[in-house]
Amino acid sequence: MPATAMTASTVEFAAAARNLTREARRHGLVGPSFRCPPRLIGVDRTIRRHEDGAIVSVRLRGRPWAAVLADMIEGVVAANRLLPPHADRLRGDLWELCGVDPFVRPADLTAPIARVA
Repeated sequence: MPATAMTASTVEFAAAARNLTREARRHGLVGPSFRCPPRLIGVDRTIRRHEDGAIVSVRLRGRPWAAVLADMIEGVVAANRLLPPHADRLRGDLWELCGVDPFVRPADLTAPIARVA
């Protein structure tokens, strides 16, 4: 199964949360806390702000890992209320931290689509 189609696990979520929070703090930003699932039913991501930072909640069940990771990264950007170009640079840094080069298209997306007769 391609990595982009893998579903999210709580172990991967916890590891990514630690890494994203640590990297945000390394950049001098608020390192949000992460939890799952959101309290609101039917949403993929929520953010709650408090005086010490923010809590980003992300739905894992039935979602591809790439979608969960994207929500976590956007949660860091939203928690810090970043605007371009700072937000764009941070997104790239966080994707790279997670082992994804945001500027390289996965090979399975460049393969020709098989036609069914």
